[in-house]
Amino acid sequence: MSRPAVAEIKLDNIRANFQLAGSLAPNGKTIAVVKANAYGHGAAEVAEYLSGDVEVFAVACIEEALALRASGLRHPILLLEGFFEAAELDVISREGFWTAIHSQEQIDALARSSIPNPLPAWLKVDTGMHRLGFSPEQAAKAYGELSRMRQVKAVTVMTHLANADNCETQGVTVAHQVARLPSDLLKPEIELSLANSAGILAHKVARKHWQRPGIMLYGASPLARENQFSEALLPVMTLKSSVIATRWVAPGEGVGYGGRFVAERPTKVGTVAMGYADGYPRQAVEGTPILVNGKRTRLIGRVSMDMLTVDLTDIPEAGSGSGVELWGENLLANEVASHCDTIAYHLFTGVTQRVPRKYVG
Repeated sequence: MSRPAVAEIKLDNIRANFQLAGSLAPNGKTIAVVKANAYGHGAAEVAEYLSGDVEVFAVACIEEALALRASGLRHPILLLEGFFEAAELDVISREGFWTAIHSQEQIDALARSSIPNPLPAWLKVDTGMHRLGFSPEQAAKAYGELSRMRQVKAVTVMTHLANADNCETQGVTVAHQVARLPSDLLKPEIELSLANSAGILAHKVARKHWQRPGIMLYGASPLARENQFSEALLPVMTLKSSVIATRWVAPGEGVGYGGRFVAERPTKVGTVAMGYADGYPRQAVEGTPILVNGKRTRLIGRVSMDMLTVDLTDIPEAGSGSGVELWGENLLANEVASHCDTIAYHLFTGVTQRVPRKYVG
């Protein structure tokens, strides 16, 4: 009998979330972002399932793209971080990848290359994120250089929204970022890609020719204040396990490493086969919600490598073998993340390979 920890992935819900993204920009095209192993959900499995619905996939780097090719995916794949060495360009061209271009060094390397097939280039403009990209003052010149290259088939202009998830931003707003795009790049014949998940869900002004949904595909909202669209997202990953032992502890007794939790009443403690080596966050505080037999209870004591403990005092029927939901369909990852000083992205991508993925759909 195997260890009960498992991550159940509902593929139909990914498709529904992708369709929601497309419905919010019906005049544009929608890319499926499957970087970081599809945010921990399994890039090859997710891409295969969506292959009939998706025109283009996106990953962070060439290693992720090549892994998808090895799995059999033949679709165009956009490299969101572009290439790191000029030697990658031959592979990018041969495999039919698309690449972001965010620096003059990349433009120069592309101009010197002798790639067999011209490739689509996505010119990244830094409108306020200040990680990668050309400044608005440099962007028109960079666009001109790329447009004239024999190595380039087409140029799309992209940027990344820094604060689209915030309802009250203290930094640059979405409107400000859109306004920073140079007018020379806003001609009707130039395709734009501005909207990430938050942009798609909450900012009509950012929905242009190409949308890039990431976290919303996996059923978690990035928004600080939910709206009708984010509330329509369907959870995809349910992290499950089981109670493997129970015991009663007396008032005054501690539970777990360091005795962080001290019982104030006779307390029924359930031990669950799930720990930080599985990806459950060690920083989870006392009272982090957990479901046992579908009933809400709380984490007690520190999360250890392979196990954690929950309060079963008010779930008298619970015992060894009782089902546990750590987050998912009935307990949203965003709520769990809020007790762990993190975000759903971190929870999903942190689930380790020792937790088997079970695909449904």
